[in-house]
Amino acid sequence: MSFTLHGLGVSGGIAIGVAHLISHATLEVAHLTVSPRMVDKELARFEAALEKVRAELQALKETTEHAPAEFGAFLDLHRMILDDPELSQVPLTIIRERRCNAEWALVQQMEHLVRQFDAFEDPYLRERGHDVRQVVERVIKELSGHPGRAAIRAAKGVKEENLIVVAHDLSPADVISFKEHHFASFLTDVGGATSHTAILARSMAVPAVLGLHNARQLIRDKETLIVDGTRGVIIVNPDQRVLEEYQLRKSGIELERSKLKRLKTARTASIDGIDVSLQANIELPSDVAGAIEGGAEGVGLFRTEFLFLDRGELPTEDEQFEAYRKVVKGMEGRPVTIRTFDLGADKDLNPEGTMGDRVKTNPALGMRAIRVSLAEPKMFQTQLRAILRASRYGKIKLLIPMLAHAHEIDATLAAVEQAKSSLRGEKINFDASIEVGGMIEIPAAALAIGLFLRRLDFLSIGTNDLIQDTLAIDRTDEQVAPLYDPLHPAVLMLIAHTLHSGEKAGIPVSVCGELAGDPQLTRLLLGMGLRSFSMHPAQILEVKSRVLKSNIADLAPQVRKMLRLEEPAKIREQLDRLNGVASSLN
Repeated sequence: MSFTLHGLGVSGGIAIGVAHLISHATLEVAHLTVSPRMVDKELARFEAALEKVRAELQALKETTEHAPAEFGAFLDLHRMILDDPELSQVPLTIIRERRCNAEWALVQQMEHLVRQFDAFEDPYLRERGHDVRQVVERVIKELSGHPGRAAIRAAKGVKEENLIVVAHDLSPADVISFKEHHFASFLTDVGGATSHTAILARSMAVPAVLGLHNARQLIRDKETLIVDGTRGVIIVNPDQRVLEEYQLRKSGIELERSKLKRLKTARTASIDGIDVSLQANIELPSDVAGAIEGGAEGVGLFRTEFLFLDRGELPTEDEQFEAYRKVVKGMEGRPVTIRTFDLGADKDLNPEGTMGDRVKTNPALGMRAIRVSLAEPKMFQTQLRAILRASRYGKIKLLIPMLAHAHEIDATLAAVEQAKSSLRGEKINFDASIEVGGMIEIPAAALAIGLFLRRLDFLSIGTNDLIQDTLAIDRTDEQVAPLYDPLHPAVLMLIAHTLHSGEKAGIPVSVCGELAGDPQLTRLLLGMGLRSFSMHPAQILEVKSRVLKSNIADLAPQVRKMLRLEEPAKIREQLDRLNGVASSLN
C-alpha cells in the first residue's frame, strides 16, 4: 500500500531507495536499588562505560580527517559533553547517595541537563539538548551490553548507495559511520532545522527529512521510498508512474549540482553587473575549511556560543583569542564577523537561579544575548579583549546580538572602548578601527532603525529570531511550526524597511538567517536591496547560481509591487512568478 508522510525538509534533493530501519536504545531505564557492598562495583561499571565511549569517539575522530568539518566538530562536542563533570561526576554522587544503578543515575542527571537546554531561546542551542541525550544513550548502550553504532547492512541484492536510513534519531557518530556506506538519505522522527542531523545533512548534500514523528513505526524494512528533501515529503511504496516521475526529477537535480561546482571561482555578480557578497555562517574554528571549500567570500557570522558550552568555567581570554585567531588566519584575509555571546539563558546554564523561572517560561523576553553580556561586565570584557587581540591578524568585524535600546548600544560601545583602553595600557596591538555592528532580530530594532544607523558601522538581519518574534511563533514547537512564515507581509515589511534605511544612510546591511540560504528567496532579497548574504557553506553555490542568473534592475520594480501586497497567497503567487521570470533567462 502506498502512502505519504510529511515532515521538515532540512536538506534538499531527491533520493529513491530501500528503507533500512535503525533501532535505538530506550532511555526509560529501570530504577534498581543496589546493596551497600555493591555500590563500589556500580561506580566502577559506570566509569568503565564512560571510558569505552571515550575510546570509541576518539577512534571515530581519527576517521574524519577527510570528512566535512562538521563531523569532527560534533564529535568534539560529544566528547566535551561526556567529559563534563555534570555527566561524568554527578551520576557517581547519585549512585553513592541513593544506592541506585548506574543507568538510572545517568538518566536522572541527563533529564536535569536537558531541561536547562530547553530553557534557551536560541533554537540552535536548544537542539543541543539532543546531543546530551545521544551521548547518554551511547553510555546506556555500553552499560546494557549493546555497545557500538547502528550497523548498516544492505539486504541481498541491494546496493548500499540505495539505502535510506529510517531512525527515531541519529547521533553524529552514527552519521559518520554511515559516511563509509554512501547512503542515499535519512529520515528521523525527531529533530529540527537547526539540529546537528540537519546541519550534517546539508554539509553532505544528502536529502533528509526530520520531524516525521512516527516514520520509524509506519515504515517497514526494505520498503521502497521516495524522499523529497526540499518539500519534506516521503512517498512509501510509490506506483510506477510516480517512481518514474521522481527518477526524472532526481536526474535533473544531479545534473544541476554538478554544474554548480564550476561556479566556485566565478565573480558573484548579477546579469546587470551588480556585485553581491556571499559569506558563510560558522560555529567552530574547524568550520573554516568547509567555508573556503564552499566558495565563501568571508565569514558573515561566527557564533561563539560553543566556546562557552559544556564546561565548568568560562573560557579564558587566551582560549577565546586562540579560537578567534585560528578562524581569522584560516580565512586568509577574508573578513570575519564575530558575534558576541548569545545564549538564551545565564552563563552558568542554571535556569534554577535568580532569573530561571522567567527564562524557562519565556526566554525571548528574558535575560539573554547582549543583556547577559552587559550584566556580566567581566565576562564581556574578557571576550571583547580576545576579539580585539585577534583583530591584528586579519579583518574582524564585531557583531552585537539582540540590541533593542539606545542605551544598550551606548553601553556596548563604551565596553568596547574600555577593552581597547586596557589593551593599550598593556601595549598589546589590535585593530583600533574595528567595525562594530548590531543584529536586527527584534521588531522594535527594525522599526526604530535610526537608533542603530546613527551609532553603528553595519547591521545584520537575523531573520530566524525576527520572524519568530514578529509572529510569536517558536518554529521548534510542532504545534505552531506551520505558522512560521518568512513571507508574512509584516516580516517582509520589516526586512525591506531595514534594507532601505541602511542603503539611504550608507550603512551596509546583511542577512545571516536561514532566509539568506534559501535559493527560492534569493531574487526576492536581491530585489529588496540585499547585497550581502551569509549562510551555511553548503548553500553558497546554489544561491550564487541564482544571483548570476538574475537581473536586479528588472527584479526591483517587481519586488516593490510585491511588497505592497497583504494577502499571503498573492505574495506566494508573485514569488513564483518572480522566480519563473528569472528562470526564463537561463
